[in-house]
Amino acid sequence: MAYFEFIKLALFAITRNKTRAFLTMLGIIIGVGSVIAMIGIGEGSKRASVALIENMGSNMLMIFNGGGGKSNMGPMGMGSIEVLRDDDAQLIMNELSKTSVVAATPAVRTNRPVVFQNNNYLTQISGAGPEFGQIRGWEVAKGRFFTDSEVKGQAKVCVLGQSVVDNIFPNGEEPVGQTIRIGKMPFEVVGVLEKKGAGLMGDQDDLIVAPYTTVMRKVMGRDRIQQILVSAQEGKGDQAEAEITALLRQRLRLSPKDENPFQFRKQDDWIKMQEQQAGVLTAFLAMAASISLVVGGIGISNIMLVSVTERTREIGVRRALGATKKSVLWQFLTEAIVLSFLGGLMGIALAVLTITMLANFSTIPAVTESWAVFLGLGFSGIVGVLAGFLPALKAAKLDVIDALRYE
Repeated sequence: MAYFEFIKLALFAITRNKTRAFLTMLGIIIGVGSVIAMIGIGEGSKRASVALIENMGSNMLMIFNGGGGKSNMGPMGMGSIEVLRDDDAQLIMNELSKTSVVAATPAVRTNRPVVFQNNNYLTQISGAGPEFGQIRGWEVAKGRFFTDSEVKGQAKVCVLGQSVVDNIFPNGEEPVGQTIRIGKMPFEVVGVLEKKGAGLMGDQDDLIVAPYTTVMRKVMGRDRIQQILVSAQEGKGDQAEAEITALLRQRLRLSPKDENPFQFRKQDDWIKMQEQQAGVLTAFLAMAASISLVVGGIGISNIMLVSVTERTREIGVRRALGATKKSVLWQFLTEAIVLSFLGGLMGIALAVLTITMLANFSTIPAVTESWAVFLGLGFSGIVGVLAGFLPALKAAKLDVIDALRYE
């Protein structure tokens, strides 16, 4: 008998008892739908995390004071020997701009209250050079960025993030040209950064950027920078790290046995870490969801065994009319596969609907992965084969005489 005849027989048997067929497929529907949805949520979360990291800057590296030993107290190098100097950024540019580095700037960071008229707001104050915008991939929406001469002159000028503007200018005043107070010190607002949105560390727009010389000496009362921000050339993050390490070690005159008194945080490392974490999460969610597929396979196997028992006389008649054991085997195996395959298709529809609703009506990032759809469909077919093989084998091995006598 041709294979399409087996499919026709399978569809006839399934439609003969629609309710039982649907309940049998329910485990497969939920299993396939859950696997695809969980993979979609995991992949969506990974993409969202990577997008947040990439939104922080362009191939950015951060160099902090402090080595990797026990004396180091966090990424700001607090409690460590402060070896970074503000002219190290210029040294990096002079030596490495042709090989691996696009831009570099000294940087400091602190939190201070900001006051305009009767509005008071606590925010992050970032001190940097004019290269800050290039390194962070940040454009100025209004006004301008401060200049090299203003950095050298320790000018009291600043550029505001959009969240700061919203909080200290709630009535819609034009911020450019206004004078605000950072702590007790007046600063002229010369620009407003474009809205950047959420980042890995929270709201990226909740900051004020000013010349690092001004922030370091006049706001923080210190004479050493805390970090250097570097933008590496595309695909050369590791090379930039190695070359900067060699350059700083040479400048510090360290011996080969000496530990680096500074450390790096690379954007690429964060992306890899997020991708690994998201991969583990996706695998865990998919494995948990696949339990429904196993349960669905058991349900199909159980119903097929019942079906063989109910149709024993039918099997006897077919065998008496010349049907071979092989054709009986294929008939029931095809029925199990079709049952599982239809459940897989419904599961795909359920997953696509779920992911669409999550993407449009919730904050949960989710995407429909084509490979996950094919994976779910393939698994449903495999489950059908495994679940239907024993019942089909039982049907094929029935004795013709005993089957004809079965009541």
